Amino acid sequence: MIFYNSPNPAPNPQRVRIFAAEKGIDLPTEDISIMAREQKSPEFLKINSRGQTPALKLDDGSVLTESVAICRYLEALHPENPLFGETPKEIGVIDMWMRRAEMLVMEPVGKVWVHTHPLTAKLPIQHFPEYGKSNRGRTFDGFSMCDERLGETDFLAGSQFTMADIILFSTVEFAKFIGISIPKELDHLLDWHARISARPSANA
Repeated sequence: MIFYNSPNPAPNPQRVRIFAAEKGIDLPTEDISIMAREQKSPEFLKINSRGQTPALKLDDGSVLTESVAICRYLEALHPENPLFGETPKEIGVIDMWMRRAEMLVMEPVGKVWVHTHPLTAKLPIQHFPEYGKSNRGRTFDGFSMCDERLGETDFLAGSQFTMADIILFSTVEFAKFIGISIPKELDHLLDWHARISARPSANA
């Protein structure tokens, strides 16, 4: 098994690294530099034709892509310390907050990144700077939603650290990299971020 990783600030590979660290899983790793566009090389496109990381090449030669799919696979192999929930209710709540973190926080962050950031300006895609800027407000709306939730629970999906926290943490870290920080008035989200940052897995 080989894990094709890209170092920070790439948020999706970070999800898998944090997940594996929380589980105590040692993944043989090969780094793919996004800055050097190695993910678009002919060699890597044979592994993932979408030209994106992360990817996980299994022992039979097949490949899994998409961070959550990879983590679900690893959870099935290593069910101890479950991060996707155990009871039907836990599984449903975790999935709900995973989707909210991805669709209401990461999605607008990605729009800001693609359409406004200097590092994406030379990509061979059409850019809409005003549209990108408009997504900063959507990002803050997502932050506010999470702050309200974290005023009620210790972690995003309840009393335990889960995959939902991993997704939100990697998103917040990436947002910070592109210049979108948690507003100082969102005390609950800031406290949560400090607690997650203190976990050893946050440095994976």
